[in-house]
Amino acid sequence: MDIAAMIENLTPWAIPYAILGGYTVIISLISMVVCIYDKLISKKGKVELRVPEKVLFYILPLLGGALAMFVTMTLIRHKTQHWQRWLTFCIALLQIAAVVGITAVIALGVI
Repeated sequence: MDIAAMIENLTPWAIPYAILGGYTVIISLISMVVCIYDKLISKKGKVELRVPEKVLFYILPLLGGALAMFVTMTLIRHKTQHWQRWLTFCIALLQIAAVVGITAVIALGVI
């Protein structure tokens, strides 16, 4: 099947979900890169180049990179002693619940 035929067969909700999916992938990758960068800089001891904690714990997670940020922090053991790390996890759960809820509402035909 060619791309033109695929586009013709899209439901009205497919394009917003594709855009949301693409955005989520991009912000997740950015979040992971920022977290890994901060870990590498912290090992070198260059305090002036570090990423502020409000960016790591609040801004990037609220923009949509919470799950990727939490998983990356856990895997590379970066800032795992901070209580805000669990706030990032809670934001991720809320984002997942919102997407599932919206999907369920659309699938049930309420909208």
